[in-house]
Amino acid sequence: MASRPEVVAPPEIFYDDAEARKYTSSSRIVQIQATLSERALELLALPDDSVPKLLLDIGCGSGLSGETLSENGHHWIGLDISASMLNVAVEREVEGDLLLGDMGQGLGIRPGVIDGAISISAVQWLCNADKSSHNPRLRLKAFFTSLYKCLSNGARAVFQVYPENIDQRELILNAAMHAGFAGGIVVDFPHSSKKRKEFLVLTCGQRSVNVSISKGKNEDRESCSDEDSEDEEKQTILEMQDVDKLCKCYFYL
Repeated sequence: MASRPEVVAPPEIFYDDAEARKYTSSSRIVQIQATLSERALELLALPDDSVPKLLLDIGCGSGLSGETLSENGHHWIGLDISASMLNVAVEREVEGDLLLGDMGQGLGIRPGVIDGAISISAVQWLCNADKSSHNPRLRLKAFFTSLYKCLSNGARAVFQVYPENIDQRELILNAAMHAGFAGGIVVDFPHSSKKRKEFLVLTCGQRSVNVSISKGKNEDRESCSDEDSEDEEKQTILEMQDVDKLCKCYFYL
């Protein structure tokens, strides 16, 4: 079984020129990124007013997820720590504005200007101490605090994450909660070892949130009906206030 990329090397080293091109040329990766990005955009629950939004794509890589944002009529800013990934994005002429930076040092974006944020398979990298100067708790704090500031009031952030274990999940959730976010975790296909996907869904500017999220997905990516409420392919949500009971407090939608 292949090692998780985040335990092999820091992202700016792992995603060198060769890996960045290999990643972007894989039809399988392209399809996975498109599917996850569409789901993240769905969970953002943006107003259906036909007005383009300014979105932030954190860990944007070569712009695969950003293409989904563009296809849905939105403007976007992409941030990534890998210069090689961003170079591929430039070659592909993606429509977003690209920034080279380390999210663990804060985002440096003006307060209140972002209408929503997504991140696909990136935030769990902050749980690693790749350098002697890295403290995962402080890096997560810098990230979530700066994200909270740049989002407009009531905006959402949706992160698809691959926490390695319960401790990492708790570390990420605690950092988000302490930054002021409300929300929780949505899990698609919770009982499938291959299809299971976790999304951290956060709302800025509200301490109490009515999380309006569609039903879980079945094997055909179709929404489950109310009659399917006992189906094992339900998505689940873990409320932020239950972060200290991570092993116990999963609730089915």
